[in-house]
Order: sequence, then structure tokens, then C-alpha cells
Amino acid sequence: MKQYIIRRLLQMIPTMIGITILVFAITALVPGDYITSQQNPNMTAEKAQQLEKIYGLDKDPVQRYFIWVGNMLTANMGDSLQHKRPVTDVIGDYVWNSFLIAFFSMMFSWIIAIVAGVFSAKFQYSLFDKLMTLFVFLCMSLPSFFIGLILIKFMAVDWALFPVGGMTTAGQAGSTWDYIVDVADHMFLPVLVLTMLSTGSLTRYFRTSMLEVIRQDYIRTARAKGLKERTVIFKHALRNAMLPAITLMGFELPALFSGAIILEKIFVWPGVGQVYLESITMRDYPFMLGFTIFLAALTLIGTLISDVLYGVADPRIRLK
Repeated sequence: MKQYIIRRLLQMIPTMIGITILVFAITALVPGDYITSQQNPNMTAEKAQQLEKIYGLDKDPVQRYFIWVGNMLTANMGDSLQHKRPVTDVIGDYVWNSFLIAFFSMMFSWIIAIVAGVFSAKFQYSLFDKLMTLFVFLCMSLPSFFIGLILIKFMAVDWALFPVGGMTTAGQAGSTWDYIVDVADHMFLPVLVLTMLSTGSLTRYFRTSMLEVIRQDYIRTARAKGLKERTVIFKHALRNAMLPAITLMGFELPALFSGAIILEKIFVWPGVGQVYLESITMRDYPFMLGFTIFLAALTLIGTLISDVLYGVADPRIRLK
């Protein structure tokens, strides 16, 4: 196991080099830069040349790539052109806000999907299964901004149950508990939308996996031995049905930190997804590159964790 992990970590090095080349090349091919994106009518050609020299945009792309990679090796992602601060500081300020809603939505969606998937498979073609299938496809077919706007209209504007947007109430003062309650109140609607969107595909995934497992011979044997149906389903069938889901867990790692761009925009949630979108609009290349590489590293680490967990959960799988 130790050798496998070390070998996989070493294999990440050429993969990351390839990712840096690809991401930087795509960024360099995009027309425009931070100076032209501002569309300042008072910007003179001489002033633009001075700014290009300050930001290092006057160098050729190959030279800029090696400078950027050299800084990345020292954990220096450079300074954000838009925020005038180190990229790592900007990411640190916003990424945990996105993590907050992503973590709770992931937790709720997995719990709901497992329960709904198990009972839909157990009672296949029943009324519950049909209603659950209808609800799942409804959630999967509706775009996130539509669900978000509907919830804002009824639950925030008409019924005034939750705030329309933001992360905290302006001017809110009080104890730490009051702050936690205020944040939880503001994050309810975005978490609800994210949970509805992700629960649909997960429920179908668990339902299909459970249907394959409960038709296996060892499940029939367990029932023939007189075991309780609850023991057969939740102890024998669910455990094996969960094995393929471990692969999905690895891909949840970058999703926790990447932010939900559209929902953060709709609910005015100060997450990193909004900042990432603005960096693309403003051609803030240091932030774009730094955050993209950050997500790429999380994806590789998440894949490694899922492979290791898969081998641990199922001893029949040999990690070579």
C-alpha cells in the first residue's frame, strides 16, 4: 500500500506539469488582458505600455510560463491584478465560504440519496419508487438559477421565511451563537438548491447499484438462511452497493472548494466561485491560473484517496 501511494504521488508530477502547460497555453490564447479588459477611455498607449511592463505582460508567453512555474514551486501564486493582493490570500478569504454551503449540501444529498435509493430499489415500481423517480428527474431537469429564483420569490420575498441573499445581516451584532444562527439562516436557501440538484443523480446511482446487488446469489442465500430483511438490506446489500460510490467521493473533494458560480451570484453569497468568474471577465490571469491549478491538485488528490479507499473497502481489489 505504501509503495502504491508513493508511486501514485510520483506519477502526479508529470501530470501536474502537463496540466500547467495546457492551462497556461489556453490562457495565453485568450484574446485581451487585464489592461484592455478595463476599457478605460483615458488610457493612453504610453500608459498601457508602462502597465504591461509592470504586470509582466510585455514578455513572450514561454518566458512568462517559466516565471510563473518557478514562482509556483515556491508556493507563490503571484498577486491578483484585480484585488492587488496575493492570490493565496484571496483564495483563503473566499474559499471557506464556498466550502460551507458545499459541505452541508453534500452531506444532506448523500444521506437523502442513500435512503431514497435503497427504498426505491427495495420497492421497485411501487408508488414510492415512481414518485421518487418523478421528483428526481424534476430536480435534474430544472436549471439551478430557476430553482433559486423560485425559492427566493416564495420563501424569501412572499413568505419572508429566509433572507433574500448575502451571508450575514448588515449591522448584525451579538454573540458568536447569534452569528452562527444568522449565517445558517442565510445559507439555508443556497444549500437547499445545491442539495436538490445533486440528490437526483446520486439517488439514481444508488438505486441502480442496489438493484444489481439485491439480485446476487449471496443475497438470496442470506434470505434463505432466515435473516431479517433489514439485516439483509442494510448489512449485506448496502455495504456492497456503496463500493462504487467511493469513486464518487474522490471527485467531491474539488467540488467542495470550487464554489457554485451561478448560485453564489443569485444569492449574493461571498464565495470563491463569484471571484473566479470575475477574474475571467477581468482577465486576472494570476488568479485564474492559481485557482485552476489549486482545483487540479485537489482533483488528483481526490482520485488517489478514492483509489486507496476502494482497495481498503474491498480486499479483493489489489492495488498495483
